[in-house]
Amino acid sequence: MTEHGFDWQQIPAAVWRRHRSGLRAIRRLDPVRWADLTGIDRQKQALARNTERFLAGQPSNNALLWGSRGTGKSSLIKALLNRYQADGLRMIEVDKDDLVNLPEIVDDICELPYRFVIFCDDLSFDVGESGYKALKSVLEGSLELPPENVRVYATSNRRHLMPEFMSDNLKSEVRDGELHPAEAIEEQVSLADRFGLQLSFYPFSQDIYLQAVDALFPEVADRSQLHQEAVRFATGKGVRNGRTAQQFYRQFAGDPRFR
Repeated sequence: MTEHGFDWQQIPAAVWRRHRSGLRAIRRLDPVRWADLTGIDRQKQALARNTERFLAGQPSNNALLWGSRGTGKSSLIKALLNRYQADGLRMIEVDKDDLVNLPEIVDDICELPYRFVIFCDDLSFDVGESGYKALKSVLEGSLELPPENVRVYATSNRRHLMPEFMSDNLKSEVRDGELHPAEAIEEQVSLADRFGLQLSFYPFSQDIYLQAVDALFPEVADRSQLHQEAVRFATGKGVRNGRTAQQFYRQFAGDPRFR
């Protein structure tokens, strides 16, 4: 048990709630399985290797999963917990607006005999926000080194986590033949640079999208009709990705044509 009454042996994940200034146990985990995620094998392999090194006490990195919406970034981290919780992996979800509390959260878990991933979903910062400063201190430490049993895994649609403006590029200078980025650009890049593992996600090709659909409808005999309907569905939404495949499944599961 911890001072907050958490039995981490029984509780694999928690979420920080700002109004109660504390953690709440997550009792109903998303059941997404590792094998359910298709079309992102390269990203799965890299994140699994990093996490296995972390669990083994070997050198490992904080991870940033960035790229197009609906391509499996958040699902991959959720599946990671389902895959490795029996090996001692625990997860704490912290909203971007609550990152100012991150040092206190880490203080409470740094001596525990578990390996914690701080999960920050859909992470990005606008001009003038200061929550990223607390995140920086946990990623790389300050006077005190960051704890060995904590890593940050974040997802974002932005590669550099912060907005990029044309005016910032115009302020860059060339001195003695070398490009010197403007201070704003340096600030943007410096935060993302603290994530040693950066994995990019892109919209699915049609073949990958249909593979994801096939995995959700394993018993369907008439693949031609299934694919035709799946392509029509994706065209209507204007995007092909894992989320679209899941939404197609939720709409057409049980349809007499696809049994």
